[in-house]
Amino acid sequence: MTPLRRLRIGPSGPVSASDMTYLILRVVIFLGIGIAIFLGVRRIWRDWKGEFKAVDKQKRERDLQERARPDVVTLKRDKDGKFRAPEDRP
Repeated sequence: MTPLRRLRIGPSGPVSASDMTYLILRVVIFLGIGIAIFLGVRRIWRDWKGEFKAVDKQKRERDLQERARPDVVTLKRDKDGKFRAPEDRP
């Protein structure tokens, strides 16, 4: 294995075309990897967000259907803090 060459940029010495090509290639590779990671995380975030919205919508529809049933009693908090049905209130 050969050690990496030091890039000489600026006043420290002359810069060859191969050194600049190596530098540009490294920057392009890192940008490509960064963009791929960003797009992957973004896609996962959107998928999860959509899944959670769908679950919340199903839960709300189920709750509304249960409330519409005739055997379901709506409880309200009384003055003493207990939940009671309307017919059980003093």
